[in-house]
Amino acid sequence: MSEVDQAPRGRRLLRRDERRAQLIRAAATAFARQGFAATSLEDVAREAGVTKVLIYRHFESKTVLYEAVLNDARSRIRARVGSPEEFGEDTVRALVGAACDDPDGYRLLHRHAQREPEFAAYAEELGRDATEIAERRLRETMPEPRRRRWVARLLPVMTTEIILSWLDAGQPTSLDELAQTIRATQHALTDRG
Repeated sequence: MSEVDQAPRGRRLLRRDERRAQLIRAAATAFARQGFAATSLEDVAREAGVTKVLIYRHFESKTVLYEAVLNDARSRIRARVGSPEEFGEDTVRALVGAACDDPDGYRLLHRHAQREPEFAAYAEELGRDATEIAERRLRETMPEPRRRRWVARLLPVMTTEIILSWLDAGQPTSLDELAQTIRATQHALTDRG
């Protein structure tokens, strides 16, 4: 009997892809509270309002589920921000929008994953990509290589930390105000005047 056939009366039945998405969202919330190691599949099941058996129908292990959460968060960010060739004036606002859309996923990618040895490569890849993009964009305006490399490494770290602290503080300013603050800080680092 399928999952759809077993649903109690009066409950809306979820298609397999909908259930998977629901489990990923619930897992992001559960993992964001305490990280991978301290979160059990029982915690995820409780957050999702399902049984652990149902989670195993979609994910073979806690590790596979966590990877699915990280991949989903990364995909959401990339969908909002676009490709490096598309980066422009609205990129910072798009990144902040992605963090608002999925704050738990953003926290997992940029805070928890780097602390979990098994998943640190996710955070390292994001940092490496962001640094390379920043360095390419700075080549025209910042010809001195040592300063450019430093600023290119600093910009993504600073931007991420500003967004994380804003999320943790309960989003005390508007999305637009936050984006303006980030852009002003970036400009201060890149302006040689």
